[in-house]
Amino acid sequence: MRTLKNLIAAGAASFISSAALAADLPPPPPMYVPPPVEDFGGWYLRGDIGFSNQKVQHLSNALEANLLSQSQKADFNSAGIFGLGAGYRFNNWFRADVTGEYRASSTLNGYEVNTFNDGGVQNGFNKYTGNKSEWLIMANAYADLGTWWCVTPFIGAGVGTARVTIANFTDVGQTTGVNGGPSSAYAADASKWNFAWAVHAGLAYKINPSLTLELAYRYLDMGDGITGDVITYTGTNNINNPTTFKHLTSHDLKLGVRWAIDPVPAYVPPMLPPLIRKG
Repeated sequence: MRTLKNLIAAGAASFISSAALAADLPPPPPMYVPPPVEDFGGWYLRGDIGFSNQKVQHLSNALEANLLSQSQKADFNSAGIFGLGAGYRFNNWFRADVTGEYRASSTLNGYEVNTFNDGGVQNGFNKYTGNKSEWLIMANAYADLGTWWCVTPFIGAGVGTARVTIANFTDVGQTTGVNGGPSSAYAADASKWNFAWAVHAGLAYKINPSLTLELAYRYLDMGDGITGDVITYTGTNNINNPTTFKHLTSHDLKLGVRWAIDPVPAYVPPMLPPLIRKG
């Protein structure tokens, strides 16, 4: 019985001693809660390089009024793309930018077979050559579709203007029938401003908070191009007949970088002071 009383007394003394010691310690520090990160990314600069795959729907001029039938094929060699721009990232899913771009000269390869009436039915062919280049200014908006392992797929659209320049245009042909024979003509260089629009799709990889790498596809519609007046190599021309490049389009592949001017900072929990025991 005495042993039990001794155990109870010892336990009570131990509890009182622990309570007294706890009273001497400072209260535990509050749990650290990081400040919320604002859902925006701010201003950024961008640069892009790439190459084009361009098409023209049809080449036409005033002489088509005499056509009875025609089969035509025309396209361009691939050419380089070089662009710069600036934009703003509004939040984690929406951003917009304005870009300026030079699209380097690409070579026209065109060929047509036709039948026409020029004082009688004639058959002939024409081979077209020339060069085309553009300056492009676009306003673009993008939707970022979520991020997985630092990779963000995105889609977008843009509108703007394209200055299409056609240079070194030549037309070499051969006709048979009445007034038939070889022919050749050329046109002075000419430029034309058009409404342009585009759609984008791609993947973005965030290398660090400031730098993002992009791989993107773009479909671009640049409107029409036009040459100067087409005249023969003898310098004669009965009518004003510049050649129009109807509906110029391009499938572009681009590699770009975005540099955030004011990236969202990474918050680090502050250092907590060591516990100080009283007594």
